[in-house]
Amino acid sequence: MELCFTTLSSPASTSILNFQGPKLPGRKFCKKSSHPFLASPTLPKPFLQIYGRPRTLIYERTSTRASAGTYRATISAEAGKQSWDFGRFIKTLYFFNGPPSPAKFFDFLVEKLSGPSPSESVNSMGTSDIVLVAGATGGVGRRVVDILRKKGIPVRVLVRNEEKARRMLGSDVDLVVGDITKDSTLIREYFKGVKKVINTVSVIVGPKEGDTPDRAKYSQGIKFFEPEIKGDSPEKVEYIGMRNLIKAVKDNLGLRRGKLLFGFEGDNYRQLSWGALDDVVMGGVSESTFQIDPRGSEDGGPTGVFKGVVSTANNGGFTSIRTKNFSEPEDLSAYDGLEFRLKGDGHRYKVIVRTSRDWDTVGYTAGFNTEKGKWQLIQLPFSSLRPVFRARTVSDAPPFDPSNVASLQLMFSKFEYDGKLNETFMEGPFELPVSSIRAYIKDPITPRFVHVSSAGVTRPERPGLDLSKQPPAVRLNKELDYILTFKLKGEDLLRESGIPYVIVRPCALTEEPAGADLIFDQGDNITGKISREEVARMCVAALEIPYACDKTFEVKSVVPFSEPFTVDPANPPPEKDYDTYFKNLKEGITGKEALQQNPIPV
Repeated sequence: MELCFTTLSSPASTSILNFQGPKLPGRKFCKKSSHPFLASPTLPKPFLQIYGRPRTLIYERTSTRASAGTYRATISAEAGKQSWDFGRFIKTLYFFNGPPSPAKFFDFLVEKLSGPSPSESVNSMGTSDIVLVAGATGGVGRRVVDILRKKGIPVRVLVRNEEKARRMLGSDVDLVVGDITKDSTLIREYFKGVKKVINTVSVIVGPKEGDTPDRAKYSQGIKFFEPEIKGDSPEKVEYIGMRNLIKAVKDNLGLRRGKLLFGFEGDNYRQLSWGALDDVVMGGVSESTFQIDPRGSEDGGPTGVFKGVVSTANNGGFTSIRTKNFSEPEDLSAYDGLEFRLKGDGHRYKVIVRTSRDWDTVGYTAGFNTEKGKWQLIQLPFSSLRPVFRARTVSDAPPFDPSNVASLQLMFSKFEYDGKLNETFMEGPFELPVSSIRAYIKDPITPRFVHVSSAGVTRPERPGLDLSKQPPAVRLNKELDYILTFKLKGEDLLRESGIPYVIVRPCALTEEPAGADLIFDQGDNITGKISREEVARMCVAALEIPYACDKTFEVKSVVPFSEPFTVDPANPPPEKDYDTYFKNLKEGITGKEALQQNPIPV
């Protein structure tokens, strides 16, 4: 036989439901089926069993034929029950592109949700946390790689010359070949699993008369040779290269302020395609909607509002809003959880995050309480998400994958999971303003991008500066194709990127061993020397030091140029506690402040 349903618009429904899906007034849905319910117009047996209770749906046969062999039908609940809005049910399915198959759809409807299952331990999340080293064959870069490997930290190197890198770093090094001056060579797959970056790439400067095959003149770093740029220009390496590298790794490293997924932030606004997903899919009558209130936020600006009426009639008891699947999965692997700015109403809600594009699949779930009438910042760590399927914990589900977020859902429900009840649940109207949803980095935030620049970058144009007392690079900035100017421009790109960073500005680099006492300074005023090994050590240490985050500083050894620094191998100096150096640094000091001052008489 062929069974037809005609969906009708309900004024009572539309007064509450502001649904964002396609409208289907008066549409007819016909299906040939041998299912007991669909094949029998008298319905002798119960069809739906929800939360363990049978409920009979009545098929009303009319005397008027719509067409030969076809009957017009409506669905209503038995006496004492509320009518089931089959039209809204169909709208819900169509908004979310429908269930994957008719068979799975009917399984979904008939499934009992109330049977408790024991709550078991959930698999913990795993992370790779690879540190990418750019410029790994340079004097500082190769030492950085060596230190990371000795510490057991996963490291990947980005180099231009594979043969040279493997000869220098070993055949087993995790290596990708790319050139930061060429955006097309920085393939996205190269950076999978990368969580932090140490950038030691620098334009090559060498003596005009040439150097020895082992670059002895370059390495000694003190005696002055008339310099020139070798290879790519400072603009390509220090500025364009920095821009390309930031672009390539930004999504992997994350932003200090977090990644906005929905909401209003200054002039920025990100919308998501929300639709109601209520207990109508199980025969219930609860209804919800998601609307934009143009003046509902705490500062009088726009905010989203999840609102509706929840009822336990027909064994229902939940409302929710769910996004359509994102056009591209959101990669949130750089972050630690989801953060909601919302105005509480005293109820407990649930967040459900899905990593599959399927309609009916495991959702990674966490609940949160709200305070009535108060704007709150709710943070839900990814580590707290529990894999749940139809209100039951799935103990053998794969770990939550933050790199592949397909959709989000907010729910107000009578039920938690595994048979537990929501103690704050009340039937009736509810309203939850949500002004923003973002992924966040947990405190304390440490640098995700360590950049090795150079002391002196702000000095070439500084008013009143006596250039005769400055290092060669400052005096010869113009002759060296504005090397320091473009280094400063590259720094500014990093500062403006939003990535948690630290910028290290070493004075003249030497091959001397690490271990001398250090001077950290800010404002770009000091001159001196420092060991490449020491710079490498502080770069690795900075990755774990919150004091270093978003700071720019210069560094030198206390040993003057005229005195060589040596170490007794039998009695080496202890490793430094770099926290003591970083903790006195301040944000916002770059040396550019002096460029705005009036010239000082010389």
